[in-house]
This record gives sequence, structure tokens and C-alpha cells, in this order.
Amino acid sequence: MSISTRGLLTALTLITLTTQAHAWSFPFFGKDKSYADTRYPIVLVGGIIAFDEIAGLDYFYGIADDMRDYGADVYESNVSAMQSNEFRGEELITQIENYLAVTGADKVNIIAHSQGSPTSRYVAAVRPDLVASVTSVHGENRGTPVADMIRGIMPEGSIMEGLGEAITFAFAGLWEAASGGPNPLNQSASAVLADSTTTGMAEFNQRYPQAMPGGDCGTTGQHNVNGVRYWSWGGTGVQTNLFDPFDSLLVSITKMAFDDGEKHDGVLPKCGMYLGKPIRHNYNHNHADAIRHLFGLMGWETDPKTLYRNHANRLRNAGL
Repeated sequence: MSISTRGLLTALTLITLTTQAHAWSFPFFGKDKSYADTRYPIVLVGGIIAFDEIAGLDYFYGIADDMRDYGADVYESNVSAMQSNEFRGEELITQIENYLAVTGADKVNIIAHSQGSPTSRYVAAVRPDLVASVTSVHGENRGTPVADMIRGIMPEGSIMEGLGEAITFAFAGLWEAASGGPNPLNQSASAVLADSTTTGMAEFNQRYPQAMPGGDCGTTGQHNVNGVRYWSWGGTGVQTNLFDPFDSLLVSITKMAFDDGEKHDGVLPKCGMYLGKPIRHNYNHNHADAIRHLFGLMGWETDPKTLYRNHANRLRNAGL
């Protein structure tokens, strides 16, 4: 056998072994349809300004379809764009019951972004029979200084709050109608603000403490509470792509709410993202990168599609 032939065979063998070892992420002959095939359906839950799809644009941009490509049964919920955690949670309960009726499954795995985390935590607390797991992605679990800053501008009961409520009713109502949301005529900036301040979320956590870490910045909470498994991941990117309007416009303002040196994703503090069993909380993703917005524009970091897909595999391996 010539050296060149031996070298070719060696190279082909290495390629084959590498392909087999990493088929979960870089399949050579197509996508592994069993990789994300969880026992229970996955329900994605959005945060403030939540929607499932508007004019072909998903809240979880390209994420649900990617998980489906790997065998997951995924539903994109559509709770109110601007309402309290409990209000949205009751809407989510109704939607989950509908998903279970369609699939015949007993429970769902919830993966939630931002305000979707306390929304989902409420559901898991009051209806644990419906939920196999809750995973918080850049979750608003301790409130945000951004809401505190806005509350300072819009004190409760003030004319400014009334003006904000009127604007919200018009904008969020149209937004809900465009996405086919459940309550387009019942949107409230005051309700969101009350729940999103650090004080408001502290009160929420007293009512629903499941899986919350202890202390001011605990990193690990109970992994299994009332039969519901809890995970979380987050990031500390702020302005990760200056070509992204979210980075250049919104984050340039919201980051002013944080103290110098404080780790955050432009909207939420790192300390507030922990819930249950931590996966990783230092991705170079900002708050919008976590759901691949705007339109997939991000910095040089792991594509969030990979994180959601790998977590579906984690759920599958856990028997969920």
C-alpha cells in the first residue's frame, strides 16, 4: 500500500470516527431526528412583548424549527405581551391544557425567556401536575434595575403612569391582535412594572419560592420541587453587535440602570438569572441574543439554537 493511499485511508477513518463522535452537533448524513426527541412536548414562553409569530417572524427566532429538525415536539405559546406574571400564568395554563389535549401527553417541558420565567414558575407552583420541567433563559427572577429606573420616572398613581398605561393599551393591544394573542384589550404597563421592579419580584418570590437560590446572589436552587425539574442559563453580553438595532439603540439606554462593574445582559442582572440547577451563566449574549434577535444578529458566541437544541437533548437524557 502506498504512503498516499495509507494516508487517505487514515484520513477517512478519522473523519468517520469524528463524525460518529460528534453526530449530535455536526451530523454527516443529516440531522439526528432522535437527538431532541423528548418524552414530553416542549413549550416556549416569551417575556415582555411576548408573541408566538407575527408576519412570519418568531419570538424565538429560528429556535423552535431547529429543535423540530432534531425530533422535538415544540409549541410556541402566546401569552399577553404586557401583563402580570400571574395573569400571564393563567393564560399559559389554558394553553398548556390545550397542548396536552392535542398531544395526549401528561406534562410539558417549559423553556422560558425573561418574564416568561416567573410566568412559568407560577404555573409550575400552582399546577405542578402539568409541568415536567421549567428552564429559565436570561430569566427575570429577581426583577431589574431598568424597571426600578422607569418606576422612578413613572411613580405609582402619577400622570406619567397614566400616560404610559394609555400608550401601552394602544401599542400592546395592536401587538396582541397582530399575533392572535389571548387578551388584546387587557394589557397593562402598570402590571408589568409592578412585577418587574426588584421589590415586586421579591414579593413574587415570597409567594412562589420554588427553585430560587438563597441569598442576594445565590447560584443554585433546588433542582426538583414537587416533581418539577428546574434549570437555568444566562449571559453577560451587553452590546455584542453594533449593527444590531437592539444593541445600538435600546441597550445603550438600559445599561445606564446598572452600577459600574455589575454583570448584566443589558436588561437583567446576572444575579437574577439563576434558578434551580445552573447550566452556564456567562455566555456573551445580551437579552435579545438569547432568543436570536434582532433577526439573528449577534456577536461571536455560540448560536443560541445550539443551546436550546442541546438542552432538549438534556431533557431527553433525563427521561423528560
